[in-house]
Amino acid sequence: MTLSSEHGDLGAEDLKIITLARSARARNGVPEGAAVRDETGRTYVAGTVELESLKLSALRTAVAMAVASGAQSLEAAAVVSSAASASDEDRAAVRDLGGPETPVLLAGPDGQLRVAVTAG
Repeated sequence: MTLSSEHGDLGAEDLKIITLARSARARNGVPEGAAVRDETGRTYVAGTVELESLKLSALRTAVAMAVASGAQSLEAAAVVSSAASASDEDRAAVRDLGGPETPVLLAGPDGQLRVAVTAG
């Protein structure tokens, strides 16, 4: 199912990972929330990690969680942030697991899709 509207032409599963990313950001009070969907449809949700000895963006944390859980590839990734674009490092992490054509969806804090790019 493809949904059109303020989200453009996103399927229900893509809207779901945006919603999960937004929820992680709000629930944890962090700058970014992210979610990725693996090849089996499982989702991994994370927020920004900012420890003294470890700093990871939400998207890199979600990718790491997928890898640690045995995911072999990614179907899609979403990040909710006030940033204007996904960082090169975030896109590289998605590309490492999902390949260059994996969609990376960037939504604002309100959950509205801003940019949809590929990891490549």
